[in-house]
Amino acid sequence: MSAAWIPALGLGVCLLLLPGPAGSEGAAPIAITCFTRGLDIRKEKADVLCPGGCPLEEFSVYGNIVYASVSSICGAAVHRGVISNSGGPVRVYSLPGRENYSSVDANGIQSQMLSRWSASFTVTKGKSSTQEATGQAVSTAHPPTGKRLKKTPEKKTGNKDCKADIAFLIDGSFNIGQRRFNLQKNFVGKVALMLGIGTEGPHVGLVQASEHPKIEFYLKNFTSAKDVLFAIKEVGFRGGNSNTGKALKHTAQKFFTVDAGVRKGIPKVVVVFIDGWPSDDIEEAGIVAREFGVNVFIVSVAKPIPEELGMVQDVTFVDKAVCRNNGFFSYHMPNWFGTTKYVKPLVQKLCTHEQMMCSKTCYNSVNIAFLIDGSSSVGDSNFRLMLEFVSNIAKTFEISDIGAKIAAVQFTYDQRTEFSFTDYSTKENVLAVIRNIRYMSGGTATGDAISFTVRNVFGPIRESPNKNFLVIVTDGQSYDDVQGPAAAAHDAAK
Repeated sequence: MSAAWIPALGLGVCLLLLPGPAGSEGAAPIAITCFTRGLDIRKEKADVLCPGGCPLEEFSVYGNIVYASVSSICGAAVHRGVISNSGGPVRVYSLPGRENYSSVDANGIQSQMLSRWSASFTVTKGKSSTQEATGQAVSTAHPPTGKRLKKTPEKKTGNKDCKADIAFLIDGSFNIGQRRFNLQKNFVGKVALMLGIGTEGPHVGLVQASEHPKIEFYLKNFTSAKDVLFAIKEVGFRGGNSNTGKALKHTAQKFFTVDAGVRKGIPKVVVVFIDGWPSDDIEEAGIVAREFGVNVFIVSVAKPIPEELGMVQDVTFVDKAVCRNNGFFSYHMPNWFGTTKYVKPLVQKLCTHEQMMCSKTCYNSVNIAFLIDGSSSVGDSNFRLMLEFVSNIAKTFEISDIGAKIAAVQFTYDQRTEFSFTDYSTKENVLAVIRNIRYMSGGTATGDAISFTVRNVFGPIRESPNKNFLVIVTDGQSYDDVQGPAAAAHDAAK
């Protein structure tokens, strides 16, 4: 009996397809392993024998009653109640693929959701057999040489030095076309393979951008490179406009959730593939992604030719969509051919955690109030230097309705709120107001100014999820107590 071999995504990974039970109904069931999947059985109906003692927590099961073919057969059988964890005979029936496999907790196994898969199966009680469910699969396939295939155990933990939750946002528009779409999937598969996916390493998912975005699979669906490669291969071309901005927003808001498998304290990354140019606003989408703590990488391929530039809304869309325009978060490839040499450099970037600074706690989700000394000892020229200093700090933050917020108070013996957190929601307006602040002149009462700011500026936004910071810009000693109000401000911020 010979084995059938097919290449997966052209990545040098081969899949061993177990032949169905030979002969008639009277043939003995084939002993399989705990992790043999439905897609490994290429028969409309097959009798198999599941071993006993399989670790329930390691089963990969997608669906309920009808299971995606990437599911473990024995796991599905336990989940449905056909067998117990002591193993036994199971009959497997192949079924067509379907949309939306449900997640159900049954018989000690929590099956998982899957949005779409190309093939399915269901299981029933199999015929009894004298074979023992020992956990050792009968050899049913051999390579052409006749020698037993030596299986290399897959490392399940993955690359622990590259912990990241990554969404690949691929271009599925008519702009890329079917042929380049397949080349794109091939490249993404190579990147996923080199990342070292595993339970303690990177987790990845896939979103397709087209007329309407679609999450193809989530972070929690697959934790092995082999399963991810299968899932990428099964993704179909959708077509439509390349609404990358719309897809990026959707990914930031719907993909990186606890229910979908996001892990606490692990960098969240979306790698956006753009063939040519996006059809919508990607700058705003990049800001939204950063508000949700997501690092945005842009991989641009085949820049628009001069005749196409008139169709591009913003030729600098890459620089505006990424977290920082420093070259780290953008990556360009001339075309989809011969891309193997680009895989390793991209993977190295995705695994450089110290550069992953685009999070909610960094540049965008803070409330900063500047307490500016307007006393006589400062002088007009130095006061202008203070305003320039404040402006330079404000420039580094993403100021928006849902992002960083800036306020300013000038103080002498009296206090004057120049503008509050809710007055201006764009960086341009904030900087313009700072430049036009008028110098008060007078004495110096820093303690009173701190109390005033905590009460009147931070008080109204007490329920804000942003972190609060008070920056005091002064030239010298105060005439009143500063230590007490400062301690009170710390207590109020807790």
